Amino acid sequence: MLRREHDNYRRAFWIAVTTTVVLAIVTSVLWWRLSHSGTPSQAGNSSTSESMEAMGQTASANASDSDPGSAEEGQTGNMQETPLVPIQLTPQRMQSIGIVLGKVESKAVNAETRFYGNVQVDERRQAYVQTRFAGWIRKVYADATGNFIGKGQPLFTIYSPDLVTTEQEYLLAKKNSESLQQSKVSGVASGASSLFSAAKERLLQWEVSPAEIEKLDQTGKAITDLTIHSPVSGYITQKNALPNMYVQPETMLYTVADLSDVWVLAQVFQSDAGRIKPGDPAEVTVDAYPGRVFNGRVDYILPQVDMNTRTLPVRLVFPNPGLKLRPGMYVNVRAKLPMGRQLVVPASAAFHSGTKNLVFVYRGGGNIEPREVELGPQVGDQIVVTKGLQSGEEIVSSANFLIDSEAQLQAAARAFVPPPPGAGQAASMNAPAQQQANVELTTDPNPPHKGSNIVRVKLTGKDGKPIAGANVTVTFYMAAMPAMGMAAMKTVINNASDKGGGMYEGKGDLGSGGTWQVTIRAQQNRQTIANKQLTLNAMGGM
Repeated sequence: MLRREHDNYRRAFWIAVTTTVVLAIVTSVLWWRLSHSGTPSQAGNSSTSESMEAMGQTASANASDSDPGSAEEGQTGNMQETPLVPIQLTPQRMQSIGIVLGKVESKAVNAETRFYGNVQVDERRQAYVQTRFAGWIRKVYADATGNFIGKGQPLFTIYSPDLVTTEQEYLLAKKNSESLQQSKVSGVASGASSLFSAAKERLLQWEVSPAEIEKLDQTGKAITDLTIHSPVSGYITQKNALPNMYVQPETMLYTVADLSDVWVLAQVFQSDAGRIKPGDPAEVTVDAYPGRVFNGRVDYILPQVDMNTRTLPVRLVFPNPGLKLRPGMYVNVRAKLPMGRQLVVPASAAFHSGTKNLVFVYRGGGNIEPREVELGPQVGDQIVVTKGLQSGEEIVSSANFLIDSEAQLQAAARAFVPPPPGAGQAASMNAPAQQQANVELTTDPNPPHKGSNIVRVKLTGKDGKPIAGANVTVTFYMAAMPAMGMAAMKTVINNASDKGGGMYEGKGDLGSGGTWQVTIRAQQNRQTIANKQLTLNAMGGM
């Protein structure tokens, strides 16, 4: 009996399990049919949906400057700036915002270029001490590197057998010349005189000083230890002479540097290389002497650009009174570059608006015209204008931020076009009743940075399965910041590539670092299946 009851329970259990599985299958089939029941009607009304979608796109195109999710612009979008229009202000308004007027001037200007450099010895003011005969050094007078030595001061003494022999020949030739001076035989006196002159010339060619030759004439004896003197005044930068050292004519014994003038070898950026030329005046300042300015000039521009730093070496020459500029010093250089006559305006009159440079021209009667210009270098508190203005024109030199904001507001008001009737209704009809897909956004690099970025969007259904064949659009938008001179920026990545597995990939350029508003929209079968908004912080400067 117990066995029969056990069999009944087992049979009932399996019947319940089978019934549950059948009910689950039937429920799944019904849910699938209900979720796809709207497809035929949508296909049948495709022409109506297309016309309504076109009306919605027209309306969104008119509002593209303010809506971050509108107006697809291709694979990679560009920054958009609100166009500026002439504005008119009342005298009271001009006074309240503090407008100051100035004029465009034409005058001779000098640009300044600042760079760094190092003090070096003027190679043209270095003297090298060598002997023109072999011998042994006996006594060294200049015995330390860095010592100052005057011109004509003794450096060392040297004994040379060849030199002693030449001195003896010189003394003998002198004696014969004197004794045969009164000879009546033709040619004898002149021959003896020629031998004497040749012996003296040989001593001079060996760089025996006239003082040593005079000493030789007075004593009548050969000088065994000849004294070598400094040819110039300066500092000993190299010393190789040692007592009892045997030297040859090619032996470098001393290097003496005259530091009354020095070189400054500076590094000029490649962008400034075309503006600097030999002869331009220059100034040097050193941290060791606050307030002291050394004046010099550009001497030579070396031909080779440094491949690592992209700088061009420039050689400058500076007088060095009191030996203030010492070789090896790090100095700051400022070169003055004459630019001739140029149009200049106050630096505060130039307004940088996104990718444009603007100057506000005052036309009188409160009329102000924003004008795009090309700017040159800044010279003091003025800036050079190379294109866009004429001499004598009146301009606004202050309150440019407020004027720019006013101009953008007026331009936006004039450019606004109301949407066509029914556009809002069409948009609402195309909008999904609920989010039908999950959206995940990643970037490479992560976080994104100013410049080119790869954007990836992953679409999955509510069941977690990837969604293929969708049309994915990603819009990056940054609102205008008039106080910082930046217009609104927008980048649109349209029709991201389907990489499979629900992954979509596109490439876009961000015009600035900072916080971006991101809108991700996915469509499938002309129906929006996902519309997600988020914020991203991009790295890089403004």
